[in-house]
Amino acid sequence: MSTEKASWLDELKWDEQGLMPAIAQDEKTGKVVMFAWMNRESLAMTVEMGRAVYWSRSRAKIWPKGEESGHVQKLKSIRVDCDKDVILMSIEQIGGIACHTGRESCFYFELSDIKEASQEDIKQWQAVEPVLKDPDEIYK
Repeated sequence: MSTEKASWLDELKWDEQGLMPAIAQDEKTGKVVMFAWMNRESLAMTVEMGRAVYWSRSRAKIWPKGEESGHVQKLKSIRVDCDKDVILMSIEQIGGIACHTGRESCFYFELSDIKEASQEDIKQWQAVEPVLKDPDEIYK
């Protein structure tokens, strides 16, 4: 599919770099498992292929989710918000792991109160979800 001919892509509000935030949400649980970026090409590929394809800012290239890990995100539905500047995908996460750390979700840090010896509450980010598979086993 030619992205130039896809008027539905023209209706969206891309940022200055031609990107848009994309949220992947588990279709069964509603849990947000990932946030990434998409450009016109990756969104068109997502729709064509029926699986999540992102734009990797760190690698500056198209990134089909699961190309190395096998943890593909099958597209179930796709929506945009009222301003048409954020993508929300309902997905089936193959293998149950979305995060490169081997966890179900990239959102595994929670802000918690920790009691110090001085009895003061200190705010700290704590990992609250388990690693399901060692990343060294995933990315060989």
